[in-house]
Amino acid sequence: MKSYNQKNFHKYTFCLWQEIPFTEIQSLFINHKSKSGSQYIFTTKGVYRISNHWGRAANCRWRLQPLENYKNQQIKVGFAHWTDFYPNNEIENLFFIQVNFNTNEVTFNHKAAPAYNKTCTLRNAAQTSKTIKLIKQILTETTWAKHLNYNNIDTLRREIINKLLTTKSSFFDIKKQFTI
Repeated sequence: MKSYNQKNFHKYTFCLWQEIPFTEIQSLFINHKSKSGSQYIFTTKGVYRISNHWGRAANCRWRLQPLENYKNQQIKVGFAHWTDFYPNNEIENLFFIQVNFNTNEVTFNHKAAPAYNKTCTLRNAAQTSKTIKLIKQILTETTWAKHLNYNNIDTLRREIINKLLTTKSSFFDIKKQFTI
């Protein structure tokens, strides 16, 4: 596995950054400022990023794990260990989707991350984005279930989403299993 450092962490990587309070970096020196205004502090263990934009950053996919509800354009500080960076590209099946049915939160993660349990289907970036959009629709709408046979919409949602997460079956093919 490739290792990352201050010279290569910003080239085609995926990373989940942990938000930290500004007070944690008050006495540290800014090592680099990007063209987009993000600031970086490098340490032997990892990197701090001070930025108002997260998600797609140039050729990277960097998501902030917020301390509280995050709104884009708010300046936040994130920290990532050098071991938290994984290779990223648009073609390979690198990503898996995670769903929290209690909060209806849908996220994605990298196959090299410790959270990967090898039961979820891996997808490329475009497929992951498309499937996340579909899952969010299943979680929040009911029109897709109009002609299906079910007793409980929440149970149906969970069954269909779990099949989307663990198989390569299309939504259409999965719905056919529940047709009246």
